[in-house]
This record gives sequence, structure tokens and C-alpha cells, in this order.
Amino acid sequence: MKNRWKLAFFTLLVFVLIVLIVIFSFLFKPIEDDDIVYKQIDREKEDIPLELTTNKENLTNLIDLYINENHLNGPIDYSVKLTDQIELYGTMAVFTGSIDLKMTFEPQVLSNGDLILKQKTISLGTINLPVPYVLKFIRDSYKLPEWVKIQPNEESIYVALTEMKLKSGLSVHAKTFDLATDQISFMLYVSDKTVQP
Repeated sequence: MKNRWKLAFFTLLVFVLIVLIVIFSFLFKPIEDDDIVYKQIDREKEDIPLELTTNKENLTNLIDLYINENHLNGPIDYSVKLTDQIELYGTMAVFTGSIDLKMTFEPQVLSNGDLILKQKTISLGTINLPVPYVLKFIRDSYKLPEWVKIQPNEESIYVALTEMKLKSGLSVHAKTFDLATDQISFMLYVSDKTVQP
């Protein structure tokens, strides 16, 4: 009888150790950033530039429509709201309940027309998790467009607007993205090949 209890104890001990090793190896595994190719775009002389100006409310509605139309939600249902910063709200199902997630980002327009979103704050219920692990979780759990690159180590998201594929041969470049003053504008470039009969 004693041998049976010893065997059960050591089996349980080995199982717990294996689980702990797996958890710690996951937590301390180096996180790799997505590859980003920063391109300075040379516009064709024939491309026709159109400036598009919008506000936070309209752009928030457009982002939500894009998320829903392209089924970009994953294990966390999320939405994006533009205030004086970019706010991402989500709810993650855990067992029989749920945990609220909120992340905030500061947008910066790059000289090539792309955006970089610098992560400012994060809250996951009452749990304080390292930002790189949360960003890695989001990157690994969601179907993101190819032109959105999450950089967990840099605590940022690179939005390569210049690589976004739009219908009718349009390309888009961010011009201004000042949320505090509600000044948001983009340049749309129409290829001359698009407007030919």
C-alpha cells in the first residue's frame, strides 16, 4: 500500500514539474518582432493626389466596419475608439466569466505615410502583464491584415498604410493624425491607369 502512495505522489510531482517547466518556458521564451520593411514611396508623376480629411468619430466608425466586415475578431471581441489617443477595448472569455482588456496607443505619422502606434497603457482586469506578452498574444490570436505588424519588443504596432490594397488601384498615405485637435487627414493616390477608359 505504501508503494502505491509513493508512486502516485511521485507521478503527481513529475506532472506538476512538467507543467511548471512548460509555463516558465512559455513566459521566458524570447519574443520575436514581425519583420518591417520601411519603404519610402516614390510617387509616379501621373498619380493623382486627393486629400481626404475626416474626424475621430467617422474614422472610429470606419475602423469598426472594417473589423466586422473582415471578421478580424478572435478569442477577444474587441473594438477601437479614437479619443485623444487610440483605445482598444476587448473582452476575453475565461472559464465561466470574462476579463476586460484596455490598451491605449499614441499614433505617429511616418515620413513615408505609414503610422506607428506606440503602446501607452494596458490593463487586463486587475492583472498586470508584461506588454510584450499581451501584444504577442494578440498577434498570435488574431487574423490581422498583412499590412499591420505587431512589434511586441518595441511595444508598438506598425500600420503600413502604403501597403494596404484598395480597390480601383488607390493607395493611401497618412498625412496628419492629431487626435487631440481632431485633425486627421490622408492622401489618396489614384493611378492614371485607373482612370483610363
